[in-house]
Amino acid sequence: MEFTGGGRLEVRITTADVGKRVSVRYVTEPGDPGGTFTDAVGVLTSWDAGVLLITRRTGEAVRIAEPALVAGKVVPAAPARRRGPAATFPELARAAARAWQPVESEALGEWTLRAAYQDLPGEAGPRGAAAGRRVGFTRRANSVLPLGDPGLPLDAALERVRDWYAARGLPAYVQTATGAEGTQELLSAELEERGWVREITAELRIAALAPIGDTDADVTEVRLARTVDESWLRRYQRSAEPGPPARSVLSVLGSGPSVWFASVPGTEDIPAAIGRCVVDGRWAGFLAVEVAPEHRRRGLATAVMTALARRALDEGASAAWLQVESDNGGARALYDGMGFTVHHHYHHYRWTDV
Repeated sequence: MEFTGGGRLEVRITTADVGKRVSVRYVTEPGDPGGTFTDAVGVLTSWDAGVLLITRRTGEAVRIAEPALVAGKVVPAAPARRRGPAATFPELARAAARAWQPVESEALGEWTLRAAYQDLPGEAGPRGAAAGRRVGFTRRANSVLPLGDPGLPLDAALERVRDWYAARGLPAYVQTATGAEGTQELLSAELEERGWVREITAELRIAALAPIGDTDADVTEVRLARTVDESWLRRYQRSAEPGPPARSVLSVLGSGPSVWFASVPGTEDIPAAIGRCVVDGRWAGFLAVEVAPEHRRRGLATAVMTALARRALDEGASAAWLQVESDNGGARALYDGMGFTVHHHYHHYRWTDV
């Protein structure tokens, strides 16, 4: 990483560069002769009170005191991926949202407030009063999708968000993204500054679809259906709440332009493996790919995705996307082998009064 000008280190960034992608070098222990140099690349999201805040593509925030800074410069936006299809962040964010639609939504300027919840029974309260709890079915269907301007100053917009979710008995979440051109590093930093807590970080990955469909996998046992059934739901980890599946669960799972469900027979009417695919124009989104622990390492996840990819190719799709949590090492290794690369990271921030 080159920072020198005429043979010497230079700091070529100022507070006017907030919002730009920068590369900096700094000392880990300023003033200590034993301090070491380290580098950071990301979006300069703030520079206040003598402290720089840089948000890396993973969403990690790096705070650097001005005295520790020894070099810095503005750098171009992250280069386009060399593997896989070309794609913009807004295009992928909207495709992912169409594949996982809430039961209830409301526009706030260019933001979308989303909710999909179910009421679960609980023990009787005082004097026999009914008791229970309300839960949202996944953060993706119960969070704000902030693609643009909310039409209000940020603090007023976030107050509206908190009130909207409180009226539904749900925690307030905002989904943001980092690591690609046009993502929301500045909004992520603003949320953290206001006390919102990042709970989950995941990767949105993309790949060419044809190689997935061409995988040499045994798909003879994979069954495809247009609708989800009780057997499929028994394997799906997110529908493990007691009782029949709520309408919100079925509504979200069935949402999307062209939805397919895959399953591989197991034992006791519970599939050994399942998957879901949403075909949307050129995109095929893979979701809910799960394999029973006792059936892992048999290639069933690959078989499920291969069968779904072939059906998506038949419908004219050419590119694939999926979402995987950053700490799911096993799934990430599988998707690496299938040619998926990280396009951007996304995060769910939760409001907390604490």
